[in-house]
Amino acid sequence: MEGETSWVINCFEDSTKGICELDSFSELSDEGSKEVNAVSVDLILPDDLLERILACLPVASIFRAGCVCKRWHEIVSSRRFLWNFSHVLPQKPWYFMFTSSDEPAGYAFDPILRKWYGIDLPHIKTTNWFIASSCGLVSFMDNDSRSELYVCNPITKRCRQLQESPGLKFPDYSALAISVDRISHDYTVSIVRSKQVPGNFFQWDLSIHIYDSETRMWVTSCTEVLTGWRGGDESVICGGVLYFLIYSAGGCTPETRHGLITYNLSSRSSHGLLIKSFIKVPCPLTCGRLMNLNEKLVMVGGIGKQDRPDIIKGIGIWVLNGRDWQEIARMPHKFFQGFGELDDVFASSGTDNLVYIQSYGAPALLVFDFNQKQWKWSQKCPVTKRFPLQLFSGFCFEPRLEIAP
Repeated sequence: MEGETSWVINCFEDSTKGICELDSFSELSDEGSKEVNAVSVDLILPDDLLERILACLPVASIFRAGCVCKRWHEIVSSRRFLWNFSHVLPQKPWYFMFTSSDEPAGYAFDPILRKWYGIDLPHIKTTNWFIASSCGLVSFMDNDSRSELYVCNPITKRCRQLQESPGLKFPDYSALAISVDRISHDYTVSIVRSKQVPGNFFQWDLSIHIYDSETRMWVTSCTEVLTGWRGGDESVICGGVLYFLIYSAGGCTPETRHGLITYNLSSRSSHGLLIKSFIKVPCPLTCGRLMNLNEKLVMVGGIGKQDRPDIIKGIGIWVLNGRDWQEIARMPHKFFQGFGELDDVFASSGTDNLVYIQSYGAPALLVFDFNQKQWKWSQKCPVTKRFPLQLFSGFCFEPRLEIAP
C-alpha cells in the first residue's frame, strides 16, 4: 500500500465530516455492535480479500470505513481498491436536491441506505445552471453567458473546466448533455443552441456543438434554421445518439407543441435535415424530461387535459422503441396528489433503473423503480419550505469513486 497515490484523501477531508453530521437525519442501527464485529473480522482477513469486501459497500459506507483505522484508510485510498471498486456492480443513482433559490446548497439522497447527505458542488454558483450527468460525472454550464462549463465528479470533487464552446453567443435556449464511455472513461459533451432569427418569430437558428474529452476540442457539427419550431433546454445522449426536444414556435395545434429530434453522433448525421428525424410525442404534454436508462431513451412527461392541453392531469413514463413510444407507467393518483399543487412543469431525471420526480414547489421526492414498476417516496429531505415562492430543483448522478474528468 505504501507509495501509492491517494485518490480519496481530499474527499475524506471535505466530505466525511458532512456525512457523519448528517447521520442525525436518518434512522441508524446500533453502529457500536457493527464495529466490534468488523474489528474481529479485520484481524483474520488479508488485504486483498478485505479490499473486495469493502468495494461492495455503498459509497457513503466506504467513507466511514476509511475512518475506522489506519489499515482501512490505506486500503480505501489505494489504486488497487479503486480497480476493485470499478469492477463491482454500479451503485444506484443518487439525487441531489437544491434547497435554496439563491445558493447552490443542498442534500443528496442515497436510495440504498435511504439517507440524505450534505454535498458541496464545486464551481457551480447558482441553482439555475444547466446540469447533465453520466456514469459518475456531472457537467455544469452557467445560465448567463453560457461560457462557463465544468465537468466534475461530485463525490471526489475532481473537476475540469472546459474551454468555451463555439457557436451562437447569448442564445435564447441551450440544452446540455454528457455521455461517458464506461470502459475508457472518455466523455462527450453536447450543447444544442437555439436563437430566434431577427425579425422572424417563426424561424430559429439551431446549432449542435460537440466536445470530445480525448481530443479536448469542440466541433460545430450541425447548423440549421428551423421553421415553426425552436430548441429548448432538454437533451440527452443515448446509445451514441443525441436526442433533444423541440417546441412549437406558433402555428401548431396544442396536441403538437412538442417534438423529438435525433442526431447520430458517430456519423455526425441526421440523415439530411434535422426536422426529417422528427418524432411525435405520445400525447399532449405540459413538459417533457429526457433521460438515459441503460442506453434506452426514457421520457417523463406531464400529461395535458384533453380540452386544456396546457393544464396537467397526470404524469407518464415512456420508452422509445425505434420511432414508437411505449408507455411504461402512469403515476398513481395518490402519488400525484401527494405533491400537493403540482405545476405544469416539474423536475425529473434518472439513470440505471431509477427515475426521480420532484415538484419545483416542495422538497418531496418520488422514486420510480423501472425494473420493479414500483413508486415510492424518498425519506423526507432535511429541509423545510421557508417562504411561499421558494423553489426546489435537482438532478441525479451515479456515485462513483474511480471516474475523473
